[in-house]
Amino acid sequence: MPKPRSYHSQIGQLLIIGFDGTEMSPRLASLLTKIQPGGVILFARNITGAEQTHTLLRECQKRVTTPLFTCVDLEGGTVDRFRRVLGSTPSPAEVFATGSRLLFRKHGRVIGENCRALGFNLDFAPVLDLAYEASRAVMSSRAVSDDPKQVVAYAREFLRGLSDAGVLGCGKHFPGLGEATLDTHHELPSVDKPLRKLWNEDLVPYRSLRRELPMVMVSHAAFPAVTKKRTPASLSKKWITDVLHEKIGYRGLICSDDLEMGGVLAAGPIEQATIAHIRAGGDLGLICHQEDFILRAHEAVVREAERDSRFGRRVRESARRVLAFKKKSLAKPRTPTLSSARVEKLTRQLWEFGEEIRLAALARIDGKKARP
Repeated sequence: MPKPRSYHSQIGQLLIIGFDGTEMSPRLASLLTKIQPGGVILFARNITGAEQTHTLLRECQKRVTTPLFTCVDLEGGTVDRFRRVLGSTPSPAEVFATGSRLLFRKHGRVIGENCRALGFNLDFAPVLDLAYEASRAVMSSRAVSDDPKQVVAYAREFLRGLSDAGVLGCGKHFPGLGEATLDTHHELPSVDKPLRKLWNEDLVPYRSLRRELPMVMVSHAAFPAVTKKRTPASLSKKWITDVLHEKIGYRGLICSDDLEMGGVLAAGPIEQATIAHIRAGGDLGLICHQEDFILRAHEAVVREAERDSRFGRRVRESARRVLAFKKKSLAKPRTPTLSSARVEKLTRQLWEFGEEIRLAALARIDGKKARP
């Protein structure tokens, strides 16, 4: 049987963690040192300034021996963690309304440059959910089209733009929240749609972009017509291993949506959810808020890996995948300085891009009106 300590460092690689506060504290330093996570994720609650954010991420890295995924949710529009620091970023729907692939790519590049400057190397975007009427109240301007080919056109350029800026992207929320009427932050939505229909609609972006997506985030929605039960996709071997890995042929990293969300905790406690995600074939579990949940999940996965040799192999497999991915994909960090002139330039560039989007959308509307 492996020594318990051998699993501690490996299991840390399978977690991306969030925390409270805007600066390094003894408590956070202790958590990072103990867990040695694969990544950290910041939210608006952690971000008060550009230099402050850059410093916080740098301090996080000092406590962890392997390169961190430094993560943020930045789609533009309603999901914009930098709004108070750099200004507002146009939403995916606003950019898509221009019909310009050059602007789709620029959207990714502008967001990517902002992420990179503040110290982030992974943006949990783009959204690949189809913009169906059923989910409009939940997704609003986060989703761009009900036509999967149009979603692919936007996402492909957005990902290229992120990559141009040296930032990784992540397609979400597999297998698709387009028909989900409930918000997975609070409840477990159930999408009663057969696999054949999902394959030809919601799964098209994942099929088309399988070689271009560095990472895929799995949602907490249930698909009973596919799994025959109300298990969230994030905990489902059928979805993660059978469909995403084997049927679609996806070879990048697979992460869960936040395992603290009501949609998944409705199915079981944080320990059970984290183990189930990894057992199902996931590589990275997100736990974005509570320190207690992070510690409980980490210890539970260690114990399960020691108890169950098959699960232990699954842990080692994902740890190897994560470390190999990092070695290949994480650019070397830039110099740890961020001048006020650089911040002003980013703010101005973001404002100019917003104006460009506004004018391009107006021009397209005028062009449509002018047609006979």
